[in-house]
Amino acid sequence: MILIVGLGNPGKEFERTRHNLGFRVLDCLQKKWSFPLFVLDKKVFSLISKGNFLKKEIILAKPQTFMNSSGKAVKGIKTKFKLKTENIIVIHDEMDLSLGKVKFSFKKGAAGHKGVLSIIQALKTKNFFRYRIGIGKEKTERFVLEKFSKEEEKILKETIKKLVLDLENRLQKNQV
Repeated sequence: MILIVGLGNPGKEFERTRHNLGFRVLDCLQKKWSFPLFVLDKKVFSLISKGNFLKKEIILAKPQTFMNSSGKAVKGIKTKFKLKTENIIVIHDEMDLSLGKVKFSFKKGAAGHKGVLSIIQALKTKNFFRYRIGIGKEKTERFVLEKFSKEEEKILKETIKKLVLDLENRLQKNQV
């Protein structure tokens, strides 16, 4: 079983913000893979959608704890479904990357991302995969809560498509 976590903040006011890119990617996966609609699982503080893709059992999760407490939700899901940390993929925004750039990594530090730091602290390990999606390099807390411009949205649409294809390729080759 594989857990794919998209990081973001709950609530309509955060829906299309830079910090909610992880949620947006999971919405794309849920639709593309024809998974059921997300349902709130209060025990693990997350919206969950489960299904099969490429003969793999996959859980899509959008923590509803707010970004900086994402670890609480991820740990709860890991425990409930008896998952290995090596079977967790976290998708999140990244201020250290230019808009549209994507990096895939394993066993890396939080690099200042408080949601990722929360997960590392809760799981007591860095042994999970990450997709880091560049949102631009402005270093302010307000910046991550801003919405994207129309031009940026065009770039992101292509970026998300490429990320999804890369993820599907890695799943097919058993690289995650």
